[in-house]
Amino acid sequence: MGGTTIGLVHPGEMGSAVGAALQVGGHRVVWAASGRSAATRARAKADGLEEVTTLVALAASAPVIFSICPPHAALDVAREVVALGYRGLFVDANAVAPATARETGRHVSAAGARFVDGGIIGPPPRRPGIARLYLSGEDASTVAELFATSPLEAIVLDGPIGAASALKMAYAGWNKASQALLMAVRALALHEGVDDALLAEWARSQPDLPRRSEDSVRSSTRKAWRFVGEMEEIAVTCAAAGLPAGFHEAAAEVYRRLAGWKDTPTAPSVGEVAKALAP
Repeated sequence: MGGTTIGLVHPGEMGSAVGAALQVGGHRVVWAASGRSAATRARAKADGLEEVTTLVALAASAPVIFSICPPHAALDVAREVVALGYRGLFVDANAVAPATARETGRHVSAAGARFVDGGIIGPPPRRPGIARLYLSGEDASTVAELFATSPLEAIVLDGPIGAASALKMAYAGWNKASQALLMAVRALALHEGVDDALLAEWARSQPDLPRRSEDSVRSSTRKAWRFVGEMEEIAVTCAAAGLPAGFHEAAAEVYRRLAGWKDTPTAPSVGEVAKALAP
């Protein structure tokens, strides 16, 4: 499928990198600039993505559209696209619950378009081997072919729509929730005046935890605003499976309290995070 025109909604940090990966495979990647920020425009330009004015123009020119957006917006983005009469292949690569993916798929299919469920695990794919795009649904193999020579590995799951999202929920249910827990534990220790003692004990009994707690602050705080919805989607996923949802509801609250560091040039200190979590 070399030379396919692919629409991208929208080129955030992850989306723009996926767009760049698709271009490595020889595809044309377009995005709709209307209403987007200067930072988004600069990021898309740096990755060589082709700007079109409106979503209408994007839908008219792209037989394949990728949706990579904050989880809370995923269903609305799909509805907006198919309301324009889009009848191509719509790939939802967002961190949403399987039930959300299935609902999105129903809307897309009812409008006459095709739908593939996707889930990205790993950081923005700027080089090979660091991220995977999992795909499920009838047209998953068609989407995977788009990435055949790109730095983003596409893996087709043997399962229906919802399988890729379920894998993403399970993975992030540990990865990002454990980061939230580590930050909350450090905040508790600082609040009670035992942080030095905790770090000393960790150094003896669990020597990877001091570094992991610092890494959680560095890697998560500036994206915390985005992780709120992701944790809420994981809580929904757990509840639907009959599992306790409270773990991830609490993780959502941790990230909600850290949302003020959205896109800041530097990450806060552990002490600053502690004050935000336990004022």
